[in-house]
Amino acid sequence: MARHNWTKEEILEIYNKPLMELLYEAASVHREYHDPNTVQVSTLLSIKTGGCPEDCGYCPQAARYHTDLEGNDLMSVNQVKAQALRAKASGSSRVCMGAAWRNVKDGEEFDNVLEMVRTINKLDMEVCCTLGMLTENQAQRLAEAGLYAYNHNLDTSEEYYKEVISTRGYEDRLKTIDNVRKTNVTVCSGGIIGMGEKEEDRAGMLVALATLNPQPESVPINALVAVEGTPMEEQTPVPIWDMIRMVATTRIVMPETQVRLSAGRTQMSREGQAMCFFAGANSIFAGDKLLTTPNPDVNEDMEMFKMLGLNPQKAFEKKAQPVSVDAEQSAYQAQGEKPRWSRPGHQIERNLQAQEKAKTKA
Repeated sequence: MARHNWTKEEILEIYNKPLMELLYEAASVHREYHDPNTVQVSTLLSIKTGGCPEDCGYCPQAARYHTDLEGNDLMSVNQVKAQALRAKASGSSRVCMGAAWRNVKDGEEFDNVLEMVRTINKLDMEVCCTLGMLTENQAQRLAEAGLYAYNHNLDTSEEYYKEVISTRGYEDRLKTIDNVRKTNVTVCSGGIIGMGEKEEDRAGMLVALATLNPQPESVPINALVAVEGTPMEEQTPVPIWDMIRMVATTRIVMPETQVRLSAGRTQMSREGQAMCFFAGANSIFAGDKLLTTPNPDVNEDMEMFKMLGLNPQKAFEKKAQPVSVDAEQSAYQAQGEKPRWSRPGHQIERNLQAQEKAKTKA
């Protein structure tokens, strides 16, 4: 059974165990709660790319940095449906739609996203969205449309968060997760390692997630993909051993959660990925891109699955399929809310330097 009173010291002690002991413990927990030979395959789709007003130090979609990213307006419902059908044919059971927004705003674009959710749910696929901060009413509207999961990553510890992002506060992340929890939508929340944080920050992020009650149903563990033009372009790739330790520790402290081996897989060998699966990872993102960063080709992943004897997880194995309510029958309507999400206002030197560099290239 999941514990909700983990301390940073306890989690650090697990993280720093001798590797073989850590792997054995994590694999044992994994087998108790999950089928070790089943891994969910999800497809991540950027439905609106670039132009984000935030200053996240890792993100090529921030408008203030120069990353040669080709932006696009919100995709149409038909475009999204075509992509979802392609993903389903290649073995994905979940479509995760991401829009480069600070927060959800009521209006035509959000109405279109709700229609995308209904459309994909009716294809018998799990639907996840990551759209930034959202209110309780907006979360209810997504739930009513048939949303299965909402992704809102904590990114790192509360302490190190201030070194990564200055345009929003950590409490905004927790408030959005709380708003999602007031619906029947599952929570997907994790973070990124390799941003210059300490091991204590990795443990701090896991404390923040593991002490939520209930714990997130899904926790993505990302390795930073350093993109030229972002403040973190000089960060060296995180060692595979750190990813394995992070996956294993996450599995031990959140036993019922699906641990997602997310960004950074192009830099991992198949042997390294296999050790992550052994340590408790039971979900990957397929397709040649994760929003905007490279990802292994889906055929490569299927070859790896065959080699390792892994089977793709079917949709709705962990939770029943939600029912989509058509827009005309909706009990929740747009309220034109304008919530005051925080803007901490402190300055992050490397973010400012990247911003100045971008101006010289403009």
